[in-house]
Parts: sequence; structure tokens; C-alpha cells
Amino acid sequence: MKPSKGPRLPPAAAKELRRPKPAGKAPVSAIARRKKLLLVDDHPMMRAGLAGLINSQADLEACCETGTVAEALAEIPKCSPDLVVTDLTLPGRGGLELIKDVKALHPAVPVLVISMHDEMLHAERALRAGARGYLMKEAGAEKMLEAIRRVLSGQVYVSERMSAKIFDIFSGRRSHNSPIEKLTDREFEVFQLIGQGKTTRSIAQQLNLSSKTVDVHRGHIKEKLELPDVTSLVRHAVRWVETQNADAP
Repeated sequence: MKPSKGPRLPPAAAKELRRPKPAGKAPVSAIARRKKLLLVDDHPMMRAGLAGLINSQADLEACCETGTVAEALAEIPKCSPDLVVTDLTLPGRGGLELIKDVKALHPAVPVLVISMHDEMLHAERALRAGARGYLMKEAGAEKMLEAIRRVLSGQVYVSERMSAKIFDIFSGRRSHNSPIEKLTDREFEVFQLIGQGKTTRSIAQQLNLSSKTVDVHRGHIKEKLELPDVTSLVRHAVRWVETQNADAP
């Protein structure tokens, strides 16, 4: 006598039992997290606007905002950002110094510069210092997000008009166009501060240099710009800063 097979399952139920079981939902840790950005700008309204834009994106998050180089360097170990977004003009030590410090202390953290200053003069300096991208603030929200995501993906971002110039400079096929470009980063900082009406003493304090070192930089700047005396240097620097401010959006 054959043993009873018992009641048969409905065909649909039997088919469901034979179907391979899915692995289930991925754990939260396996879901791609939002990339964290540290924002460095001494204008609170600019930081707030950029933070709002970033936080509105599903894949991005403004983890921290600071206004100085010292604050930024203190926050990096705390919030572990995937990207630092900074302006160049900051109180005390400037954005170029921040880029160099981040590159030395946190080489895995890329830096993107978003600044009002003309990229044709400042982007090269930022890239040489270690930045992975440069964008002018007037470019708008869409370009900002594009630049952020490109740098986060490991690429370099500059505008189309800048890319050809950067290629020629770094390949050695183009020499300096402007005498200002002959200045070292430190000389360039001193030049800008002279143009802002700063005295030798105040420049020394702001850049953590001795007054004698500032005077040495003044001498080198005069030579490279072919200016006859200090008065000519001050006049030239003031005009240059005024031109930069007039061109800013």
C-alpha cells in the first residue's frame, strides 16, 4: 500500500515555493552614503546659499562650514569630509595656504576652489598648490554641482576656456602672459595685501612673517614687475586690486 502523499498545494503556491528567494534589502551600510563637503568661505550668506544647494541633492551633504583656514584645518579630522570647497580670499592665511596644508596633512581629501577671482589668473595658482578644480562663483548652481561631482569622482574641473591655457602651461608650451604671473604664491599674497592698503607690519602679522621678510618680498615684486620704487609698487598694487574688485560679480 503506497503511503499517502497528503493534500496537494495549489499550483500557484507550489510555484512560489520553488522560486529562488531574493537576498533581501541591502543593509543601510551597503547603501551609498551622501558625500560630505566642508565649506570654507568668510561670507556667511555665501556659505548658507552653497550649503542649501548641496543639501538639496540626494547624494551630497554640507557637513560643516567655516570661515578661516585655522577653523577648516581643525574641522577636517572631526567631520572627515570627502571634499573641501573653499574660496581663495580668507582672513589671515589665504585659500592657497589652505590648499597646500590640506594636500600635506590630508592628501586623500581633494579641494575645489569656488571664488569670485578671475580664473585666468588664479586657477593656475590653485591647481599648482594642489587643488583639483577651480570655478568662478558667477558660474551658477548647475556648474557648481557639476564641478563638485567631477572632483569627487577623481577628475579635475576647470572651465572650457581655462582648460586649453592650463594644458599649455603645464606642458611647457606657454610662457607667462602677465608680469603678475611671475610672482610666487607668497609674493602674490603680499602684492594683494599691499593693494588693500596694508602696512608692512600688518602684512607680517597676517601672514605670520617678519617685517624683514615682507620687505624682501616687496623687493622681489618690484624687480619682477619692473617698478622703480615703493610708491610705484603701492600705486600699481592698488590699481590692480581695484580692477579685480570691479570685475567681481
